Amino acid sequence: MNPSPIHVVKLNLYKYSLSLPLLRFIFIPKLPFSSSSLSLSSSSSSSSSLQTLDQSQTNSISSSLFHLLPQTQNPNNIVNLICSNLKQHNSNLALLHTEVKALLPHLGTQEVSRVLLRCQSDSSTALSFFNWVKNDLGLRPSTQNYCIVVHTLAWSRKFSQAMKFLCELVMLVKDDLPSEDVFKNLVLCTEDCNWDPVVFDMLVKAYLRMGRVLEGLVSFRKMLRVGFVPTVIASNCLLNGLLKLNCIDRCWEVYEEMERFGIAPNLYTFNILTHVLCKDGDTGKVNKFLEKMEEEGFDPDIVTYNTLISSYCRKGRLDDAFYLYKIMYRRGVVPDLVSYTALMNGLCKEGRVREAHQLFHRMVHRGLNPDIVSYNTLIHSYCKEGKMQESRSLLHDMIWNGISPDSFTCWVLVEGYGKEGKFLSALNLVVELQRFGVSISQDIYCYLIAALCQENRPFAAKNLLERMTRDGHKPELEIYNELIKSFCHCDCIAEALRLKTEMVNKQIKPNLVTYGAVIDCLSGLGRSMEGESLVGEMVASGMLPDLAICRALFNGYCRENDIDKAQSLLSFFAKEFQIQDTESFNALIRITGGKGDITRSLEIQDMMLKMGLLPNPLTCKYVIDGLWKARRVDSASLVK
Repeated sequence: MNPSPIHVVKLNLYKYSLSLPLLRFIFIPKLPFSSSSLSLSSSSSSSSSLQTLDQSQTNSISSSLFHLLPQTQNPNNIVNLICSNLKQHNSNLALLHTEVKALLPHLGTQEVSRVLLRCQSDSSTALSFFNWVKNDLGLRPSTQNYCIVVHTLAWSRKFSQAMKFLCELVMLVKDDLPSEDVFKNLVLCTEDCNWDPVVFDMLVKAYLRMGRVLEGLVSFRKMLRVGFVPTVIASNCLLNGLLKLNCIDRCWEVYEEMERFGIAPNLYTFNILTHVLCKDGDTGKVNKFLEKMEEEGFDPDIVTYNTLISSYCRKGRLDDAFYLYKIMYRRGVVPDLVSYTALMNGLCKEGRVREAHQLFHRMVHRGLNPDIVSYNTLIHSYCKEGKMQESRSLLHDMIWNGISPDSFTCWVLVEGYGKEGKFLSALNLVVELQRFGVSISQDIYCYLIAALCQENRPFAAKNLLERMTRDGHKPELEIYNELIKSFCHCDCIAEALRLKTEMVNKQIKPNLVTYGAVIDCLSGLGRSMEGESLVGEMVASGMLPDLAICRALFNGYCRENDIDKAQSLLSFFAKEFQIQDTESFNALIRITGGKGDITRSLEIQDMMLKMGLLPNPLTCKYVIDGLWKARRVDSASLVK
């Protein structure tokens, strides 16, 4: 007797995979249908949110006393009871739950499989029961349970639901049952249920959909080994997945396997492989591949040409790209927007923006409407060359044609004006764009505010900040700091303090940069006492001053000629914040020595030593200079 197709599959499984469980499956004689014919093992994991169906629960209960129990209480009758209720009550699961509630502890993976098999002619009932077990009972079905319901749904042409459960199973096995082989389980379940070979195609697609491309490749090869031939659609999906992972060599391996097993490629196959060739960088093989493609009866289409033109332009091979552009017309393939945009981009990269613009006009004259990408390609290139008038003209053209500038358009134009130092023009552009209803991004506002601050134009920057706030953007700490630093640099301390208060009111906590800028400005304006009071505010908010703040206050007191306060400040910072600044102590010794107060200079030197600061050569120089000056003063007094 000739073997059936499924027996051939199992012999192939034996030939290519000699695992012990599989050998048992092949050589154990098939018994009449019973729970033993479905004894596939299922691993369990405590990490799952569902309660695992324990395999020990599925062992048949053979106690001779069970036949004395009523049918509704006999554990051996649970499958019959469930199937009878599903049939009589039209899948009324609430009623089913009530009637078999006492027997639910005896519902295991084998019992679930037996119910699913007996319901396979009614896929809706099988699906309802499976969801009831999984969702209502909170039990986790086994791999075998999933495989049976997938086969049942696929046999009933309910492919979307079958795919949903395949994807679910793929992730379940990945996370909780790594030892399970989904492909093998699908094959084994074909022994007892209706099945459609499309399931194995779907498995490959399920792996790809869940981002597990290499597992999809493994399943694809298992299909070939056991005698199932994947469809060209599944093969193309696999090729595309491998291409996205940049697995170039494996793409060609899959293509060779397609040829070897008689999977006829289609135009989509060749387009993917054309992309593979371009990504591989071996554009020299392209012509041979195109010839082979034509030998197979497929003429290159617009996708093929666009893939090649884009690749040539990226590699700077514009002559080859334009050769293909001309060939397209000869072969009756009309270049589209993608073709022209790729060529324009290639020209712009080589600095041939005028030629790209001419190609743009040719495209429009041939009836193609440019899109945002076409306009952005030219606008960006003109901005890079500093030709802002041409860029602005293209902006008006695109708005006139009903194309709204996107964030990239706005950014390159504003940045282009910024590079030219024309910030007033950039501000006017922002106002103009808003008048056209174009939304200005926060990045653009922040760029312009920072640029205006660097140009020492803090009032213009503040006006822009107010416009930014009106547009619904929330300024961040860094922008406030830029403004405060700019105001402080211009000695506009009142505005800086107002901004600091505004920050606090908006729940933006000032940081060391904020305080540092304000304290430095106050000290420079002869208001060191106010600056020192801000140190107390910092400490109260959990922030410690740094060396720069210490020096700013010290220099301020020195400029105010308050040497006592300057000395007290250094002592305070050293004691409270462990900031010991030899440079400031040296400056204090130099000032006191310069006034001829050598006693004070020596006291300051002693203070340094007590703090653990060793005098450096500059300290000694200033002390010696002070002693020398004091001696000259004394000598002058004696002469008088």
